[in-house]
Amino acid sequence: MVSSDRLLPAIGLRLLSVGLFATMNAAIKLAEVNGARLGEILFFRQFGAALLVTAVVASGPGLASVRTQRIGAHVGRAIVGVVSMAFTFAALLALPLAEAATIMFSTPIFATVLGALVLGEPTGWRRWSAVALGFVGVLIVLRPGGHSIPLDGALYGIVAALLTAVVFILLRQIGRTERAQTTVWWFSVLSLVPLGIAYMLQAQAHPLATWACLAAVGLFGGAAQLAMTSSLRRGAVSVVVPFDYSSLLWATGYGWLLFGTLPSDTTWIGAPLIVASGLYIVWREHVRRREETRSALSEE
Repeated sequence: MVSSDRLLPAIGLRLLSVGLFATMNAAIKLAEVNGARLGEILFFRQFGAALLVTAVVASGPGLASVRTQRIGAHVGRAIVGVVSMAFTFAALLALPLAEAATIMFSTPIFATVLGALVLGEPTGWRRWSAVALGFVGVLIVLRPGGHSIPLDGALYGIVAALLTAVVFILLRQIGRTERAQTTVWWFSVLSLVPLGIAYMLQAQAHPLATWACLAAVGLFGGAAQLAMTSSLRRGAVSVVVPFDYSSLLWATGYGWLLFGTLPSDTTWIGAPLIVASGLYIVWREHVRRREETRSALSEE
């Protein structure tokens, strides 16, 4: 059982990361409104993260702590991560904030499917039922054949959720030998190579307000990543991940205050189904791991 002196900081850091990521997402849309292009936004997101993560590592355990024998795995994770981030940001630019956040809630659903198909993880009828419920929620939000949200933005969001689930699978495999801090650092640094090229192709002059938005994307994104990683060091995934769904409140608030948009009726109907599906999947994963631990202990 996790003690409260570790549990509360873990939850607090997770909530902080949710707020920071939501602020980053709002800055992304503001940067685009003020003339920034997708390649520029992506570069500044990772540039800011790389600076913050490097500073934290250097001031703590030192840069020697990120040495790795699995550079190939980190390169693969960086490639999938950059493509996933590009689709995520494209969805944010094409959709209202609340709808983009809601579609990204389907990531645990895709992760469950991939875990069963790729890793051979046991997935019983309960979790498959939760997966089906989640996809029903996604369909309600998308409202096929209707005019609820732009089709291109919906497709960007679904691909982003799928690729983010692939990243989760890769992180599980890398995490068997690498510390989270090492993985975050290598992703931040390696991703600057392709994003630096994209930036050079799209770089342009901007007014001060746009530069401020781009800087905010990098700083808030880097700080959010550090807070999220720190939360996982203090609390189990099953404890902290459910608080990610509070991002819908942030997205709704920022959407209304900054862009004058509110979630559609279908989003209010579909979002609870997606959230319920994700929460149940996280809970069942927690139960499964607890049963595996008990079984392993009983065999000793």
